[in-house]
Amino acid sequence: MRVQSLTLVAASAALLAPTTFPDAPPAPLPDPARILLPGAPDRVEPPRADRSGVRVGPVPHVPSGQPASPSRVVPGSGAGAGAKRGGDEGPVRAADLLARVRDCEPVSRGRYRSDAGAPADIPVCGTRDAVYWKADLDVDCDGRPGDRCNGRTDPHFSPATAYTESDGGPLDAERLPYVVVPGPSDIWDPREDGIRGGSLAALVHGDRVRYAVVGDVGPSDLVGEASYAAARSLGIPADPAGGGVASDVTYIVFKDSEVEPVEDTAATEKAGERLARKFVDGR
Repeated sequence: MRVQSLTLVAASAALLAPTTFPDAPPAPLPDPARILLPGAPDRVEPPRADRSGVRVGPVPHVPSGQPASPSRVVPGSGAGAGAKRGGDEGPVRAADLLARVRDCEPVSRGRYRSDAGAPADIPVCGTRDAVYWKADLDVDCDGRPGDRCNGRTDPHFSPATAYTESDGGPLDAERLPYVVVPGPSDIWDPREDGIRGGSLAALVHGDRVRYAVVGDVGPSDLVGEASYAAARSLGIPADPAGGGVASDVTYIVFKDSEVEPVEDTAATEKAGERLARKFVDGR
């Protein structure tokens, strides 16, 4: 069982030179600490096991009775709701995405840890259209409680997520594939690269490619976390207390993209495939 620290790290290292992805090492035990997320009160939290950090509330409020907006993808992302793959290309392959992210031009000013106590050796890399990193996958089970994600199955369960569904409630980690991005810091601010709640992401593990949205925010010094549903879709053990995988998950998040409402998994799959094809083809 791994326990992660939530210490806010302020890295002032110079811009890193292009590199290649290192493998994420295992991690020792840390001390409890604090995290401060934008728009949320500063509060002390206990250490958490098998994940990157604590999500905090309150979540944004949507007036009751307000209808949900129809699904849409932000214009300019190249993944409009009516977009289709051209020809008979078929689904984007894991090998094609991994070839596209083999090299790394860092957009982060420092490097991240996969877990507290592990070396800070994971850069966030970028191209014109996406940011990406390679890390472990810790299981985020926070959000709406269900049969598998609740206070009994996960001793560190939190009913809040940084972003919400169209009804104003937290996300459903059992049902919705989502990824966790680090909180803004001197290492990297995801917002500067057009990454926000609902941004589209491709997850690659082995020969599997799955699509998800940005759904939660974690500690500012750690990367490598996705929802219960995302882990299951990749064939990764999803038990919130002891699941996850120690390495070899690639996270690709497409800049200036957004699915709305965030819980529309069909729109995520359609738009994600379109953006992944565009990314692989260099268009």
